[in-house]
Amino acid sequence: MNQTITDTNYNFPGQEAIYKGKVREVYSLKNDVLVMIASDRISAFDHILPKGIPYKGQVLNQVATMFLEATRDIVPNWLIGTPDPCVAVGLKCEPIRVEMVIRGYLAGHSAREYKAGKRILCGVALPEGMKENDKFPEPIITPASKAEEGHDEDISREEIIAQNIVPEAIYVQLENYTHALFQRGTEMAAAQGLILVDTKYEFGIKDGKVYLIDEIHTPDSSRYFYADGYAERQEKGEAQKQLSKEFVRQWLIEHNFQGLDGQQMPFMPDEFVDVITERYIELYEKIIGKPFVKADNSNIEARIEKNVVEFLTTQNLI
Repeated sequence: MNQTITDTNYNFPGQEAIYKGKVREVYSLKNDVLVMIASDRISAFDHILPKGIPYKGQVLNQVATMFLEATRDIVPNWLIGTPDPCVAVGLKCEPIRVEMVIRGYLAGHSAREYKAGKRILCGVALPEGMKENDKFPEPIITPASKAEEGHDEDISREEIIAQNIVPEAIYVQLENYTHALFQRGTEMAAAQGLILVDTKYEFGIKDGKVYLIDEIHTPDSSRYFYADGYAERQEKGEAQKQLSKEFVRQWLIEHNFQGLDGQQMPFMPDEFVDVITERYIELYEKIIGKPFVKADNSNIEARIEKNVVEFLTTQNLI
C-alpha cells in the first residue's frame, strides 16, 4: 500500500515558522533557509481535492529540480539542494506578488476567455480567428496577481507598474527572464517530443537581486502537448493529447465542479487517483527522458525528517 504525504508537522532544527500552501509546505529556518516539502495534495480551481496522489510530490520536486539546475545560467534561483525525493532546501527570498504566466498557445484559461469573446487578456491583444490550441505568433505574458487566499487575478503590465507592485525596472527584468526561461523550456521539451504550451514563473528578491523561486516546468505549473500529431489534430479540430493537470480540471467540470459557490466537490474513486498517478509519472518520464524510480513510501514522514536533518547538518545550514 503506497502512503501519501498530505500534511506535515515537523520541528526542524532552527525552525521559525511554517507556511502551508495548496500543495507545498514551507518551513522557515534561521539564516534565511527554507525547507519546501512537495506534498501529494492536488488542487484545481483553487481547491484542494480530497485525496492525496501517490508519488505526485516526488514527481513535482524532481522535475522542478532538473529545470532549476538547467536554467541557472539564465537567472539565479533559490535552490541549495534536494535532500529527499519530496524536499527542496533553498534560500529565503522576499516573494514578488506577481505570477509571470507565459503562453505559447491559446489553451486553458486563455482559450476559455477567448471563447467568451475577450480579445484583450492582461492588456495583451489576442489575434482574431484563432482556434483553441492554436500557436500564438509570439509567446505572450499574461501576469496574475498573487493572492494570499482564493483566486489569483489576471492583471496587466500597466496595472502592475501603476499599483507599484514592483518597480518598472524590476518588472522589465522579470519579463526578460520569463521569455528566456520559456525558450529554454520549449527547447528542452522539444528534445523529448513535447510542446511546452504555457507555464508560470515566480520570482523573489534577496539582497536587492532577483531570484527564480518555487517550482518550474512541472505538470502543476505547466501544460505540455505531444508534438507528434499536433498539426493533424489541429487541422481536424480534435482535442490535443496533453500532459498536464488539465485532465483533472476537465474531470471536475464533467462532475459539475469549478470551485464556484454552492458547488460540491465530487467523490474521487481510487481508480481515478491511480490514473492521476500514472499521468504524473508519464510526464516525468517524457520530460526527463528516464524511467521514474519510485521512492520507498513505507514511512514517508520519517524518511523526510531523517534526510532533511542530515542535509542541514552536513551543509552547515543550522
